[in-house]
Order: sequence, then structure tokens, then C-alpha cells
Amino acid sequence: MKMIIASILTTILIVAMTLGAMFILVQATEYVTSLESPLQRASAMGAELLLGVVLLLGTVWLATHLAVRIFSTTEPPSEGGPVV
Repeated sequence: MKMIIASILTTILIVAMTLGAMFILVQATEYVTSLESPLQRASAMGAELLLGVVLLLGTVWLATHLAVRIFSTTEPPSEGGPVV
């Protein structure tokens, strides 16, 4: 039962984080396109790309990290025999 609740909460968290990241990126895009100076616009585009990569990769990392924690099985340590 714990695994089912954890799975549902993780899915809700991941969807919320992804939607939040997309809303932030859309607002940043609207702000960047409204800039007048080409130099400011170019630097803002670079910052926006960096922000997008960090936000979306962070969401993917968190999703995989939580999925591994939820669904992994703990195995006892090996006896130190040969690795096959």
C-alpha cells in the first residue's frame, strides 16, 4: 500500500514540477522577446536556455531518482565471492 501511495504522490509531484517549469519558461520567453536591445536579448536568450536545461533536467533527475527509490529492492551485501 505504501508503494502505491508513494507512486501516486511521485507522479503528482513530477507533473506539477514539469508544468511549473514550463510556465516559468513561457514567462521568461515572453519577457526576453519584449527586450529592445539586441545585446540584452541575446544574453537573456542564453540565460533562458540555461534555465530551461536546469529546470527540465532537474525534473527528469528527480523523477528517476524517486522511481528508483520507490521500486528498488534491497539486496543483502555479497559474500565477497567472484563476480559473474
